[in-house]
Amino acid sequence: MSDDAERMARIALAAVAEPGDPRMTGLVDELGATAVHRHLLDQRHLSGLHDDLAARLERTDPEQTLHHAARAGLRFVIPADEEWPTGLDDLGSAPPVQERGGVPLGLWVKGPLRLADLTGAVAVVGSRSATTYGADIARSLAAGVGRTGRCVISGAAFGIDQAAHRGALAGGGPTVAVLACGADPVDPVAHRALLDHLAAEGAVVSEAPPGWSPTRVRFLSRNRLIAALTVGTVVVEAAVRSGALNTANWATRLNRHLLGVPGPVTSAPSQGVHHLIRTGAATLVTSAQEVLEAVGAVGEHLADEPRAPERPRDRLSTRQQQVLDAVPVATAARTDSIARTAGLGLVEVRSTLNRLAAAGLVDQAEEGWRLAALAHT
Repeated sequence: MSDDAERMARIALAAVAEPGDPRMTGLVDELGATAVHRHLLDQRHLSGLHDDLAARLERTDPEQTLHHAARAGLRFVIPADEEWPTGLDDLGSAPPVQERGGVPLGLWVKGPLRLADLTGAVAVVGSRSATTYGADIARSLAAGVGRTGRCVISGAAFGIDQAAHRGALAGGGPTVAVLACGADPVDPVAHRALLDHLAAEGAVVSEAPPGWSPTRVRFLSRNRLIAALTVGTVVVEAAVRSGALNTANWATRLNRHLLGVPGPVTSAPSQGVHHLIRTGAATLVTSAQEVLEAVGAVGEHLADEPRAPERPRDRLSTRQQQVLDAVPVATAARTDSIARTAGLGLVEVRSTLNRLAAAGLVDQAEEGWRLAALAHT
């Protein structure tokens, strides 16, 4: 069997089956695309696939489809190609979700970025009706990931997806859009400029043939590709019925890292993310550094522990702190008064006050000691 025959069979089958239909993907995985194509043309009934597919297959012209696609700058990548991203093969052993699943028959790709180079890519997904907070966080995370050279993958939808792509571009990193429609691209029309830029500099990818429109079931199919193409998925704002939770489900099934960005506890757009974090399905992240630490190799991109700025008094010993705490702010106090408040001996307190004065933390006046301005910082 030649790669050309396999490619043509996959193009033909993709033209008559919904993306991610587990009946079709399962048969192709078991029998091979050319065998399934031949059986269907012979009008044999296979695992619930209707015999009328044969008539539809007879009307398809995969060579013409490939020719028109090439004129539009599209290529069709199949598992036999060197460009094939091997992470997609994990879909073959994962059970379907909402009747979608399996390794795609092939991917229509537009853009110079080779899919085999997506190793280490990170998905950033979330609500279409993103808040300003969510969009800002998505841009920041994607920019930080992009600065390391890792690819950011999202779905080019409104809200979080758009912010993720733009953040990656701002960080100078590669970014890929995976669409639920054909990779011509056609949807969303409002993002035409963004998709054109991705097609020129990165890649626009779809399992659906050119010219196909987006539908709900195709979004569900698309989500599994986003999860499978990456080493981890970051969910930024997702309500309890958000489609981003479907992508999160796939990330878990594929043993990919699942990360969640918390929002305000009263925010409905973050309720789905909070549930993922609360149940332990997702790891909480708040910065690109934490994302990189989670998806990187052990010891790579270690995030700094959060610490408050160091103050002059932080360098003091416990006894010195005890004396400093006994020095009044406004009205000066005598040494013996400070010693009584501190509960320490007079000699030790006087010696300590002199050291604190040398450090600029206390001032001595005629009437006694008071805190210096430096001690308030």
